[in-house]
Amino acid sequence: MVGNTIEKTAEEKAIDDWLPITSSRTAKWWYSAFHNVTAMVGAGVLSLPYAMSNMGWGPGVTMMILSWLITLYTLWQMVEMHEMVPGKRFDRYHELGQHAFGEKLGLYIVVPQQVVVEVSTCIIYMVTGGKSLKKFHQSVCPDCHEIRLTYFILIFASIHFVLSHLPNFNSISVVSLAAAVMSLTYSSIAWMASLAKGTSKDVEYTLRGENTQANVFNFFNALGDIAFAYAGHNVVLEIQATIPSTPEKPSKKAMWKGVIFAYAVVAICYFPVAFVGYYIFGNTVDDNILLTLEKPRWLIACANMFVLVHVIGSYQIYAMPVFDMLETFLVKQMKFKPSFGLRFTTRTLYVAFTMFVGMTFPFFGGLVGFFGGFALAPTTYYLPCIIWLIVKKPKKFSLSWIFNWIFIIVGVMLMIVAPIGGMRNIILSAKDYKFYQ
Repeated sequence: MVGNTIEKTAEEKAIDDWLPITSSRTAKWWYSAFHNVTAMVGAGVLSLPYAMSNMGWGPGVTMMILSWLITLYTLWQMVEMHEMVPGKRFDRYHELGQHAFGEKLGLYIVVPQQVVVEVSTCIIYMVTGGKSLKKFHQSVCPDCHEIRLTYFILIFASIHFVLSHLPNFNSISVVSLAAAVMSLTYSSIAWMASLAKGTSKDVEYTLRGENTQANVFNFFNALGDIAFAYAGHNVVLEIQATIPSTPEKPSKKAMWKGVIFAYAVVAICYFPVAFVGYYIFGNTVDDNILLTLEKPRWLIACANMFVLVHVIGSYQIYAMPVFDMLETFLVKQMKFKPSFGLRFTTRTLYVAFTMFVGMTFPFFGGLVGFFGGFALAPTTYYLPCIIWLIVKKPKKFSLSWIFNWIFIIVGVMLMIVAPIGGMRNIILSAKDYKFYQ
């Protein structure tokens, strides 16, 4: 019996050493910094001026700053809870959920939400990567024959058919670093080029909807855009799992240092793009500010290539936990042997799936608003607060208790209203859309 137990433990250790999240725990604090930047500062930053144009100055600035503060707080909660049980690490979001809600209920609550977030984000990045490539092509060759967006998404996907076979987070650290640098670069280009262009005489800051009904739906969608922009929480425990930890030097110290750095970069990227972009273009700004900025042509072409490099890294950051879930299920539940063939097949099929959905439904603006509210709001804004209340049990009506309940209410409201606006935009886009155009 003892022999069987030891053998089983050795077998489990071998599986953990093979799985992407737990296979390498040698990351430094700066790994967490650029992984978090790559996870958070994504395509969503380019839609922030558009979100502002649907909200106006007062509500827009308030929501931007409030979201930054709430999500920084909930991210701190997750970093703190990673090792709150002595001798145990919650390496995955659902493991923390299982600790709080119970083995089965924790899985049912967290896994569907996390899968929806990560898969939908990968699909959105497929579309964004394809659109950035198309915009680059149009910028450098305006007189060339127009190529379908479908083909550009296919080109973007072909990169991931290769990169997706890198085994774990540490192996994609160079890709992630490049992506983090690019995010800062194209964000700076977006607001600096806008500033250089200057405001036109007829710029307007009235809400862009044709009537009150349209303005209400647009406002809801804008909330989803902002929620999507602050969406790094779904991979934060998985990133922290790669950092070594000892009782004297727990992983949360290095992780928190990386998070603070990442959030400083987030502020530098988000606030100037959102506020300057809206100030310059008013209610005529596109759902991707680089589409509004037509000149200088060479600079916009460069910015689109930087976006491309960034979403390549972001796709990999969000795909890695999905690969881990799929491979854990196949090896632990279905009893497949860990092998290169299993990993190659699983990951190739996943990339093909996200590519197919992205090619079929490339409604970028609506997708961001819909998934931002429906999937990202729970896992980012209020699920960490609920888990914190369950496991930490702060005193009723204490400051911690009050703040957590306020953030839960804000998050639930966001989850309800944002998908309504996003779904409306998807329906409006779908009216004139032809498949694979």
